[in-house]
Amino acid sequence: MAKDLERYRALTRLADEAIRVPIIGTRIGLDPLMGLIPGVGDLAGGLLSAYGLLVGWRAGAPGSVLMRMMLNIGIDTLVGEVPFLGDLFDFGFKSNTRNYRLLEQYLDRPAPTKRESRLLLLGLLLALLALLGAGLWVTVKLAGLILHAMGSL
Repeated sequence: MAKDLERYRALTRLADEAIRVPIIGTRIGLDPLMGLIPGVGDLAGGLLSAYGLLVGWRAGAPGSVLMRMMLNIGIDTLVGEVPFLGDLFDFGFKSNTRNYRLLEQYLDRPAPTKRESRLLLLGLLLALLALLGAGLWVTVKLAGLILHAMGSL
């Protein structure tokens, strides 16, 4: 397990912190640079990030922690696909670093991390349900308006 964590930490450094940007004093990695390649860069970064899921699974992380890790990868990959803004987002979000810290936190404090992950996922599920409900409401209202307008023709 220790070797998996060492390899994952090395991959995280390479992906998120390999190069120090002198003017702004921050570190970037290969992930945002790969993201500059349209279409495939963010996808490749997402696939590399999936190694962290394997390490988390091998470490015995519960589904709630693994789902949080997948959420970070998904956000990074999907938002990264948006031209220009996604590239800027890639420089700051650093999903690999987030996931490595989350896994470290789980290994140090399993119960609280599991609980926090469950609460976050529950909150996101409720927000998604609210968005779906709002979308359904808007759809029904628009359909009513359209039917009403068609009836008055």
